[in-house]
Amino acid sequence: MKTIVIEGSARADFGKRASSHLRNEEMIPCVIYGGGETVHFSVNERKLKQLLFTPNSYIVELDIDGKKEMGVMRETQFHPVTDRILHIDFQRVIPGKPVTIAVPVKLEGNSKGVKLGGKLQLKSRKLTVSALVENLPDELVVDVTELDLGKMISVGELNFENIKILTPAVNPVCAVKATRASKSAKA
Repeated sequence: MKTIVIEGSARADFGKRASSHLRNEEMIPCVIYGGGETVHFSVNERKLKQLLFTPNSYIVELDIDGKKEMGVMRETQFHPVTDRILHIDFQRVIPGKPVTIAVPVKLEGNSKGVKLGGKLQLKSRKLTVSALVENLPDELVVDVTELDLGKMISVGELNFENIKILTPAVNPVCAVKATRASKSAKA
């Protein structure tokens, strides 16, 4: 799994007024919890954009005033009108314990249904998985070469080594839908 390093500084003041003051200085209040003491810190807003506005998933290496922490992003709060980042929660990664994270799906191959004029649709961009940090992939590769017209691949049909998929088994991952062109070609 890809890792991203973010530097932050510990904060001692809490509450609306302190958080608002931080945001005015383009700093975002954050917290990391789980497996130890809860640490409150702040990060420059610009440094978080590469973590938030990407389709990839990352293990975050936090450098809080020289103290290193590993974590995954759990929740992000945005302002309802301006869409500015208000707060971010991170969960600590503990060595030897499984991590739950959403991993992007990548479709590979040219399906039979697309060759017949169908349209390949990705239904689930990310799947929630649980695995040890060293077993987490950057992306889940799904082979669609055998996918025929009008067929789909569901989460229950996928199997990856050392990874437990937590997304419900009935959820579709991808499907080949019939287009008007393919229906008229059949007729």
